Amino acid sequence: MAINARGSMVFDLKTLQEQKKKAGDGPVVTYSHSEKGMECATAENPILVLKDEEGKLRHHVDGQFMNPSRRTGFEYKLDGTPAFADILLLDKRFEKLYQWLAGNQVHLRFSGAQTPEGFAVYKIRAVNFSGKVQSSTDSFLQLVIGRLLESHPEGESDPDLEDETEDGEEGVRLTDIGGMTDFLECAGATLPAPVLKWAQRNLTLIRQNTISQDERRHAQRALAMMLNIQWKSSYFESIDPEAARRILDEELYGMEKVKQRIIETIIQINRTHTLPAYGILLAGPAGVGKSQIAYAVARILKLPWASLDMSTIHDPEAITGSPRVYANAKPGLIMEAFSRAGASNLVFIINELDKAESSDNGGNPADALLTLLDNLGYTDNYIECQIPTGGVYPIATANDKSRISAPLMSRFAVIDIPDYTAEEKMIIFSRFALPRTLKRMGMRPEECQVPEEAVRTVVELYAGLPGCRDLEQAAEHLAANALYQIETQKIQGVTFGVEDVKRILGM
Repeated sequence: MAINARGSMVFDLKTLQEQKKKAGDGPVVTYSHSEKGMECATAENPILVLKDEEGKLRHHVDGQFMNPSRRTGFEYKLDGTPAFADILLLDKRFEKLYQWLAGNQVHLRFSGAQTPEGFAVYKIRAVNFSGKVQSSTDSFLQLVIGRLLESHPEGESDPDLEDETEDGEEGVRLTDIGGMTDFLECAGATLPAPVLKWAQRNLTLIRQNTISQDERRHAQRALAMMLNIQWKSSYFESIDPEAARRILDEELYGMEKVKQRIIETIIQINRTHTLPAYGILLAGPAGVGKSQIAYAVARILKLPWASLDMSTIHDPEAITGSPRVYANAKPGLIMEAFSRAGASNLVFIINELDKAESSDNGGNPADALLTLLDNLGYTDNYIECQIPTGGVYPIATANDKSRISAPLMSRFAVIDIPDYTAEEKMIIFSRFALPRTLKRMGMRPEECQVPEEAVRTVVELYAGLPGCRDLEQAAEHLAANALYQIETQKIQGVTFGVEDVKRILGM
């Protein structure tokens, strides 16, 4: 091996000719594929393994892949001396990325460890020749590596594990044509087959000179939205009922029957490893914790969540999106929710389902949700591609079930949530609302104390109002008053009596 005038590493042609004689006229392929499909790269489950019989490679090694049309190896320098190592093993999912990195001669830093099989590489960064991380290239690289690790070799259906974002992946978004083209080349196999075909058609459309600027802009926006969603399989790991109960207890006081019903609804995942056929409709008065339950279910399922407020929607097109033929066309709110979550598997929270009202043009916006709830795939008029919805779990909230259409009601397991009793509200105020408020305001418990009789007065003042939102506002009012007295009168703390509560809350 020698170094040319530009400082690049080259191999002895005589050696290459000898290699070609052994392998014929084609490239010398030195590796086999690994198909373990693990979601976290480690020394035991590496991205690739380099030949290193003498154990000379250290934890970090910088270099670049050799031209794969000649030999599948990695060029680097060892103590200033050019060297190379054959690739012995390559994770099958990384084949396209390897070809792309080699073809573009990206300078890389491998992090690895010595194993009986060779030098096992479990982390790859894009660096310049001085060893500094190349921010844009490395961000793209970490995005692709993260997606590939979360995917599975073709034909497998292993469970999806909890998200483990690679360094540099978080916050990276594909927006330019070059980046999206490279992504499809390196990680196109991570997309569902219909989405991949759709993406390739859109990319072809964008490159055409015969379309208008609006058509190109819409196609590029749609493609960017779809590629920035992390597409996963609809396989779900079993749920720990005890852990699920702890999460619900953290978010909600009492309501034992409600918690039990929720766990019973989702526990079927342990047998089917798919989401339940029906979503959940939480029906009850305002302020009883319907939204908190929805967030708790997302925690139990280890999924991101996105919400949709039906009380603000009056046109079905706002949900389904508008066709790209219009200059001001845009995707619907469901597609926007997927985009914000950045994931195909999510808990979709539909707030105030009973508040959706028909527009002058006819049609109830809520009925546009039916295709999403049927779990057979969803098509947005702007995106024009059916997306899989097997990983979407809908949870709707409502105050009045009678205002929801029968077709919508039939898509949910309905759970009625009653209002709290006076005794329960006292406990909620003392154990949850007040401590949470004091923590948020940076106050100690002894700085704002509300004895039992004063708490009872707070509850009685708001007896005619459902839920606990007013109790939380009362806690904040009392805490703010206590803080004011502490700051102005230089006292250590305040204890509120019955008359103090009546005076401050103005009832």
